Amino acid sequence: MIVEGASAPRDLRTLAIEADLVVVGGGLSGVCAAIAAAREGLKVTLVQDRPVLGGNASSEVRLWILGATSHGGNNNRFAREGGIINELLLENQFRNPGGNPVIFDSIVQDWVGREQNLTVLVNTQVFHAVTTDNRVREIHAFNSQNSTMYRLSGPFFADSSGDGILVHLSGAAYRMGAERAEEFDEPMAPGNNYGELLGHSMYFYTKDVGHQVDYVAPDFALKDVPQLIPRYRRFRTSEQGCSLWWIEWGGRLDTIHQSEEIKGELQKIVYGVWNYIKNSGAFPEAANLALEWVGTIPGKRESRRAEGDYILRQKDIVRQVVHEDDVCHGGWSIDLHPADGVYGDADGCNQYHAKGVYGIPFRCMYSRNIENLFTNGRLLSASHVAFGSTRVMATSSTVGQAIGTAAALCVKKGILPRDVATPDVLPAFKHALSRAGHYVPHYDALADGNLACRAKITASSTFSLTSLAHDHGYRRLKTSYAQLLPGRSDIANVIHVPLRAGRQTELTVELKIAEKPENHTPDILVSALSLPLEAGEQTITIPLPALARAQYVFVCFLENPDVEIGLSSECITGLVAVKKGGLDKVSTTARQEAPFSLGVDSFDFWVPERRPEGANIALVADHPLHLFDTANLVSGPLRPTFGPNAWMADRADPAPEVTLDFETPVRAAKLILYLDCDYDHPLESVQYRHHDRVMPLLVHDVTVSANGRVVAEILDNRNPVLAVDLSEESLIGSLSLRMANRQGHAVSLLGVRVE
Repeated sequence: MIVEGASAPRDLRTLAIEADLVVVGGGLSGVCAAIAAAREGLKVTLVQDRPVLGGNASSEVRLWILGATSHGGNNNRFAREGGIINELLLENQFRNPGGNPVIFDSIVQDWVGREQNLTVLVNTQVFHAVTTDNRVREIHAFNSQNSTMYRLSGPFFADSSGDGILVHLSGAAYRMGAERAEEFDEPMAPGNNYGELLGHSMYFYTKDVGHQVDYVAPDFALKDVPQLIPRYRRFRTSEQGCSLWWIEWGGRLDTIHQSEEIKGELQKIVYGVWNYIKNSGAFPEAANLALEWVGTIPGKRESRRAEGDYILRQKDIVRQVVHEDDVCHGGWSIDLHPADGVYGDADGCNQYHAKGVYGIPFRCMYSRNIENLFTNGRLLSASHVAFGSTRVMATSSTVGQAIGTAAALCVKKGILPRDVATPDVLPAFKHALSRAGHYVPHYDALADGNLACRAKITASSTFSLTSLAHDHGYRRLKTSYAQLLPGRSDIANVIHVPLRAGRQTELTVELKIAEKPENHTPDILVSALSLPLEAGEQTITIPLPALARAQYVFVCFLENPDVEIGLSSECITGLVAVKKGGLDKVSTTARQEAPFSLGVDSFDFWVPERRPEGANIALVADHPLHLFDTANLVSGPLRPTFGPNAWMADRADPAPEVTLDFETPVRAAKLILYLDCDYDHPLESVQYRHHDRVMPLLVHDVTVSANGRVVAEILDNRNPVLAVDLSEESLIGSLSLRMANRQGHAVSLLGVRVE
């Protein structure tokens, strides 16, 4: 029993915690920063001002996670983010096929809970920073649930708070609003008529309860929805949650200090919209729908943006400028929203895509004037225009992983964040990121420090792509359909494709390539064929060009509803078929027509269909189109880019195995395997349902032997990166990897690292 008598005013309980890295903000960017640093051995404290982690992806807000893949609605093939965010999304796909945001909360909690070096403080709000000599020394925070004050100190801090509370308190330079077009030569810079800030959105869920449900709106609900919301005709009872992202408002206000005012207005709008749907008579199909959930925390888009040593800008994205210190990639469109939001006459957004992914330099990830402060997530050093692309959660998460990894280098080497971008440290930084499965643009992830490069690598079989079996019926060419094939520079090849025609007609086939070899926008026509067809089943012959460099060829079968093209059910690493046209949620037209004055390219969209609808085109080639050789296991990026970049076993191999023989035995601590987790497939965290709970070409079972002795057996795997401890072996003369895929596909492997 505790009895406190009368006394002088009391102080709150105060705890002092010292860490190597203090991360402020528990959204996905902060979570990934904290996990990355903890995995590298740092003692980390993660501070979150709300009860759960995940930020806009959490059950409190319920926004789906997206990044460079853009729902699969742009031309960024094989672009899904790697590293920690990829782990979370793949696990969510397995545990949470229904897209329940509460389940995703639990996965994030699992991931941080596994890190012994990581202390998580939820319900804890930072309110003060002690800054001296251009460095943060200590921050103060308060937990309203346990009535405790925290004094958090350490050599390095990361602001992942979204609104930049630590950036503001520490005295770090930042911006808020839109730059003038001339500052960074950005034709897309908006004027005041469009607005200089993106607003907030509030989401809601509905549920069919199987019987009629009445709805009585609260007094505060918005009245006269059709008169006040110009886009009211876009309301659909089948849409909810993130699909109504355009219920947005607040871009004319201070999105930090007037956030509660914005929230109140959004609540009026949401309840008013639901009242209109239920009671206007315009939606009789809504009779059995009940309002199941309404967010109490708006999803914020924009507020402060920190200033780093470099400010990302429009041309970096559109022209895909390569920076030496690029350590992450982006690929979402430049997505700007009118400040008047749902009350304005303009469409809900103004999206323009680049022709491929772009790099994000590390110089954008730390403060230019506070020497020990990393800036993360929405605080990335970017112009308002560039921020329109970098702000999405999957992109922010990769920035978080980069920051956590950089912090570890700073601690171990006794340097500051700015020093990580120098030539002396940058190679080690890129190596550490790639080693963890994070994608670093334009970097050979396997050559640096990889003992596997010394080995003679053999395989039980090697897949030579000479055909794709015609075993999946036909697809009518209601829209143009294309197959991406790895190009060859040594020979001109020929493929034979089965099809059938409903009547005598002519089919046009175009062969296209991308201007940049790593892109997948077919903007250069190499050749075109006009093929006369008779009615009935037949096979056509298409000559493929010899290319000047390694890159994909698009074999495009142009729209002709009288023709059906043969399909194959086979899944092959780095192969995908695409249709010409947009995606409802992203590129709603088949072509991006950009006004010349905006400094953006015009081009066609060729986008994949999701499984099970999407399928490769059946074919037979005169010569192998591509050899999935073991050389790919120790060189190149850890995903398809200009080619598949993978080894695959032959489809008929009953026991696929890769062997590494070292002429001189090596001392090694770890074996790391990089698996094909289908980087072309967007894995939205909530609402979307996906055909595959486990990606089709993932290796499910692995037995690893060292010097003939089994050292690890992994079953039922669903992870994209597998690490095996080799430390018990004094010297290793050979390693063997026996692998299996339980879904009936060929075994595929993107890379092997021994260290």
